[in-house]
Order: sequence, then C-alpha cells, then structure tokens
Amino acid sequence: MAIPWIAALKIIPWGDVIEHAPKVLNAARKLLDKNKAPAAPVPAGPPLDPAAEPPTLGELRNRLIETRQLIDQQAAVQQQMAQTLSELAEQNARLVEAVQLLRVRTRVLIAAVAVLAVGVTVLLSR
Repeated sequence: MAIPWIAALKIIPWGDVIEHAPKVLNAARKLLDKNKAPAAPVPAGPPLDPAAEPPTLGELRNRLIETRQLIDQQAAVQQQMAQTLSELAEQNARLVEAVQLLRVRTRVLIAAVAVLAVGVTVLLSR
C-alpha cells in the first residue's frame, strides 16, 4: 500500500509546487482580505413576474427576512471557506518549506556518505 504513495510523491513536480506556493498563499490572503471588506448593497431588481398580482406588504416583509437570513448564511459560509483556503495555503507553504529542507538535508547526507565511503576505501587500501 505504501508503494502507490511513494510513486505519487515521485510524480509530483516539487519544483513547481515550491515555486508557486508563495503565489497561492498571497492569493488566499487577498481573498480573505477581500471577504473582510463590507460588500456594497445590490440594488433591487424588477419583480420576477410583472403579470402577477403584487405581493402584500406582509409577504414582502417575510421574503425580505428570508432573503437576509440566506445572505447572512452564505456570507458566513463564504468567510469560513476563505479562512479554510487561507489556512490550507499556509499549511501548503509550510509543507513546501519542510520538503525543501529535507531535500537539502538529503543532499548533505549523500555528500557525507560519499566522503565517508572514499575515506573507508582509502583506509582499506593501505
């Protein structure tokens, strides 16, 4: 079961991921900042069916209350999604930094092993 994960990790173009991580993080932050700004109210449009009888004041009031509740719910969901996106982008940036650090450490370790192998070879050849 671990083999498909290893294959998947080898297929991922980590260089591109590392390159685009700051852009994703900045875009997520801009989206979050944009959602924090108050939205301008949208002007009311014409009635949906001009041939129908106009609704009563009570019906209009009920529709307005329902519409406000739906808008508030959608705004809350949108804010939550934007925050989640921002958190995911930050986690992605941290993951990319960790992967980059691991790549550097691996290169250093390979170089150290090569130096030790040469040293052992020299010692054994004497």
